[in-house]
Amino acid sequence: LAYPIDSMLKRYVAESFAEMDEKTARIDPTGTKLVELPPDLPYDPKEKISDYIFQYRSLSHFKIRVAFVACGFNSKAVLYLSHDMFRFFNRSKFEVHVFSLGAPDNDNFINVAMRGVDWRQRVKDHVHTFHDVRHLKNSHIELARYIRAQDIHILIEWDGYARQGERAQGLFALRPAPIQVLHQEFLGTSGAQYVDYIVTDKMTSPMNLQHLYTEAFMYMPNHFFSKGHAMQAEVKSPTYDYGMRITMTSIPQVQMPQQTHVLGTGTPQENRCLSSEDVGPTDVSFVFCNFNKFLKNNPETVQSWMNILRSVPDSLLCLLENPREGIPNLRAYIHDMARDRHDGDDLNSRIHFLPWEANPFDHQMRNQDFCNLVLDSHPYNGHTTAQDALYGGVPIVTRSDGDDMSSRVSTSANIVLGLEDLNAYAGVEEYERIAIKLGTDGDYYDKVRTKLIDSCVQKNPMHPYWDVPRYVRNFQSGLLIAWERYLDGTDVVYGSSGVKKKHIEIIEDATSRKGTYEDDLVRWNEMNEKMIQVKKSREQQRGRYGEL
Repeated sequence: LAYPIDSMLKRYVAESFAEMDEKTARIDPTGTKLVELPPDLPYDPKEKISDYIFQYRSLSHFKIRVAFVACGFNSKAVLYLSHDMFRFFNRSKFEVHVFSLGAPDNDNFINVAMRGVDWRQRVKDHVHTFHDVRHLKNSHIELARYIRAQDIHILIEWDGYARQGERAQGLFALRPAPIQVLHQEFLGTSGAQYVDYIVTDKMTSPMNLQHLYTEAFMYMPNHFFSKGHAMQAEVKSPTYDYGMRITMTSIPQVQMPQQTHVLGTGTPQENRCLSSEDVGPTDVSFVFCNFNKFLKNNPETVQSWMNILRSVPDSLLCLLENPREGIPNLRAYIHDMARDRHDGDDLNSRIHFLPWEANPFDHQMRNQDFCNLVLDSHPYNGHTTAQDALYGGVPIVTRSDGDDMSSRVSTSANIVLGLEDLNAYAGVEEYERIAIKLGTDGDYYDKVRTKLIDSCVQKNPMHPYWDVPRYVRNFQSGLLIAWERYLDGTDVVYGSSGVKKKHIEIIEDATSRKGTYEDDLVRWNEMNEKMIQVKKSREQQRGRYGEL
């Protein structure tokens, strides 16, 4: 996704992966031949449709069984963003399952790095059944049979091609569920005819770019990304004012060999990306930042950042050591790139790096402390890092001239947040102009930042961008449409190019448009707490008397 290559070529690469994915999973241990696929596989998605039609239309207690499959049900980015979704499903209409292929985090990591927060357990608490299927990760045939035995109606892929070596390779090609959906983690087409829908939105994946996808679109309103920042007590809401700068060495009782930053204090200019005051400008005017992995940033992007630094006197660029080993190479590249202007040393003195922070909540807080403005990556935007920045009250300027799904995430976000002026539709030069204006026009910057923070702290109702219950209601609507079209046989269209899945556009109903109020959250929390207590009681009984 990070390579700046033609978007159609990326689809062809994905199609190649999809074609080989299941076959590769059947290579025998010697690597010399393919194991034969059993004759009943892949499953026919229409095989049980008559039963489903009867059940759905005749049984009052019928529920659509939705399942999420991933290896990342632990402290991974997808769960950070999305584990709150499971709190808000309508359990009278949906029965939610999870098939987890990855190991849980070890207790020491949970207790120390995560300070007791266990996202995997939170998911377990809020789903009907959490299936720990690690033992089937390398046996896609047995895993497909197991999922099929649970009679799952809609299977949602949360890995895509993002976790080679960890994901359940070849699973979706065997069609363990009649409807299969790509959501959240891998932001590009699967290239697979066996994945029916990709969850997206109209700006991220406009209709004029549908040729880049093999899936039908499931269009979400208010941005397609699930993000739970406003739901999590551990995530600090942004503040309009910065706290007074405090370092550990400024506290008399604490003796440290060097200054150590105290989270939630100081402005980005004062905190200087933790750099020494004798390196770079004496008085920092503005701090640009990007906390993505280095692999997301190509030469054109880095060159544009240098142009921005040159045009905003005394500004800094704050990056993340990700990875630390890449820093010398990046500095060498910048020095070489600047040789004609002989300012490589000056530029490098204004670029600094924050160390990796294992705790995601502390890392998120660092956005407000160290960043005035995010310079987004292209063509692979910041995704989790972008949501962290936005909920830290840090605006994002992004290029909006790309076709890739992964390049249009921030563009769509800015539109929903009312910050479309930060989208550079004309490309890299406009991207630089927007960033320079924000870095040099304090009044304009303050208005943009205030508008963003307004969205984060908005209550009664919540802003639609941060409203997870509203997101889940809309997501459920999309799944229901997909299910009913499947039963009715209206999920496909016939044309000169063959049979294609119909796109789904989710239109918010009156309840969803109303948004979520604080009273609604109180009711949800009460219902969830009762459900958790019932589940714990049943688990205790099973432990006491065995499976009944």
